Amino acid sequence: MPTALDNQFPVAKVIGTEKAELTYTDRHSARVVAVQESGEIALIHVKEGNYYKLPGGGIEKDEDHSKAAVREMREETGAVVSIRDGVCIATTEELRFHLHQISCVYIADVVDASGKPELTEGELIDGFTHEWITPLEALEKIQEAQPTSEMGRFVKERDTYLLNEVIKVLQA
Repeated sequence: MPTALDNQFPVAKVIGTEKAELTYTDRHSARVVAVQESGEIALIHVKEGNYYKLPGGGIEKDEDHSKAAVREMREETGAVVSIRDGVCIATTEELRFHLHQISCVYIADVVDASGKPELTEGELIDGFTHEWITPLEALEKIQEAQPTSEMGRFVKERDTYLLNEVIKVLQA
């Protein structure tokens, strides 16, 4: 399945299997690993489905990927961040339900972590909370979680891969 992002971003890890009987809706999303001076990053726990995720979400029409990452970080954690180099570190291509989603992950530096999240009604209902922990602790939490939903299982696979790729860059 060709994507609108061909040749623009790193080769995507494919998660899920395309099913010929389904019609997919394309969606692009941005994820962010925001690093504080202490080296800690934000990790979001989603109570409904019992999983952890990197901050991020859908890219709005005509919105730049890195700007979407900054916006999503502010909405989900209250933190203001600056994207490093504007470069997507890794991508995933997800085929889940009726969705064909391309996710790009960016590294950012935290400028101000004192703000309050501006969660949507759905995020409040799902029980979004965040914490600041080291990247390796975040990876461990994502991997050890036992998601109780199909969505959580997709997110676990996606964010395990994306965070591993970011950790390689951070340790280089």
